[in-house]
Amino acid sequence: MGRMPAATFNIADLFEQAVDEWPDRPYLADERARRTYAEMDRRANRLAHHLASTGIGPGDRVGIYALNRVEWVEALWAVFKLRAVWININYRYVEDELRYLFDQAGLRALIVEEQYAERAAAVAPEVPRLVFGAEYEAALAAQSDDRDFGPRSGDDHYILFTGGTTGMPKGVVWRHEDVVMALGGGVDIRTGEILDDPSGFVAKGNAGFTMVSFPLPPLMHGASQWSVMGQAFIGGSMVLRARFDPAEVWRTVEAERVNSLFITGDAMARPLLDTYDELVAGGRPPDASSLFFVGSSAVLFSQHAKDRFLDRFPNLIISDSVGSSEGGANGFSVIGKGTAMKGGPTVKAAPQSVVLDDQLRPLPPGSGVVGRLARFGNIPVGYLNDPEKTAEVFVTGADGRRYVIPGDHAMLEADGSITLLGRGSVSINSGGEKIFPEEVENALKSHPGVYDAVVVGVPDDRWGQRVVAVIAAAPGTQPELGDVQTHCRQHIAGYKVPRALVVVDEILRSPAGKLDYRWAKRVAMGEEPA
Repeated sequence: MGRMPAATFNIADLFEQAVDEWPDRPYLADERARRTYAEMDRRANRLAHHLASTGIGPGDRVGIYALNRVEWVEALWAVFKLRAVWININYRYVEDELRYLFDQAGLRALIVEEQYAERAAAVAPEVPRLVFGAEYEAALAAQSDDRDFGPRSGDDHYILFTGGTTGMPKGVVWRHEDVVMALGGGVDIRTGEILDDPSGFVAKGNAGFTMVSFPLPPLMHGASQWSVMGQAFIGGSMVLRARFDPAEVWRTVEAERVNSLFITGDAMARPLLDTYDELVAGGRPPDASSLFFVGSSAVLFSQHAKDRFLDRFPNLIISDSVGSSEGGANGFSVIGKGTAMKGGPTVKAAPQSVVLDDQLRPLPPGSGVVGRLARFGNIPVGYLNDPEKTAEVFVTGADGRRYVIPGDHAMLEADGSITLLGRGSVSINSGGEKIFPEEVENALKSHPGVYDAVVVGVPDDRWGQRVVAVIAAAPGTQPELGDVQTHCRQHIAGYKVPRALVVVDEILRSPAGKLDYRWAKRVAMGEEPA
């Protein structure tokens, strides 16, 4: 199998330890291929040797431009084996956005899916490309599968480019050791113990039951990247699909005996639930008896959608997790049916997560003061090539600690849990009151006539801003403003209730399910057709 890696919190070292622990376990499957841990390792070794033969080495940046597939993950491991840095690329980007990202990342090479090869060549003809398919397989076949790489370090870099929902994408630079710690909130995700011994990290893992996980978001999204990496460290098995298709998800759950689904909030939950109901009504209910866990991160997972899941699967465990590209996992909670609706999830705080006031002082539990979610300890180095933004987000608090403050407003509850309220960048100031759109969106989505919703503030001569709801109506319904307002008043204060309603065919979201607030504001102000 090759050398045993040194005891470091290097992501590639931890993966190789997992390979040596469980070589014959199934690791990853997509629509076309399957890999055991050992097969994935051997192919990643071959790809790493190919990249090394072209001059790729420590610190060099290699782009991965593809839909979800096993080769995406092979490329991930291959690049890390060389102590190089892979760069996630949004497959929806047009040429100008790609050109910006490629330039920011300083790509030395690009691994690209066949359908995107021509666009990549047009944007960056000087960057060497390896195209999945025949060319990729030939490159691997010409190389050794020996694991003969040099020592690595927990200081090696991992860069995660954000989706750019409030601006152009930014590269968040992490040390390997910090991102491993942040994956589990600074603790061993199985035992709750503080991580201090990388050589025993994998050995303490799952010796019996192998959980089959199915992350639905694109691998260009941090949550899915961390799923395929973090699950590897505990001997898990994973399934991937190229695109989100609700009917295909249920077919896969049945065929692969999936135990856990990882989604991004209502954007995936509602189509999954609707499709399940259609299959049941059509006499073709999928066998989902293996499924016992649904977890959501990154965007709002409304209580209404959670209740629908629990109506259909009463024994299901449903979780919310709070995190960001800059902060890692800030908290986690298990949700029951009928939980009171708040702005966003209320989670058990990770050990290094706090809520800071405007003077950058940690707030005490139960203060009732809205602050900003922050994390200390295992946090990123900063933003790639952006010292100004780094200085703005990575700050020294009143206690002398270095914190990352990504922009989420939150409250620290009396029991020490954290309630996420929403991003300050999209909050609404109406008559001096701060309104967080997620809280209003949560209330809107519990209305039977609202399929999806986004809330924005538009200029108002009297109040400064007024709340406008942009909604997609449920099939066969025509929600009216008065009815929606009456419903919302049952869940939120009157000043938060929408004052106007715009109905659209579909709410615009990123592939990872994140709302496009800039688009919604243009629609709300009549600058773009509904």
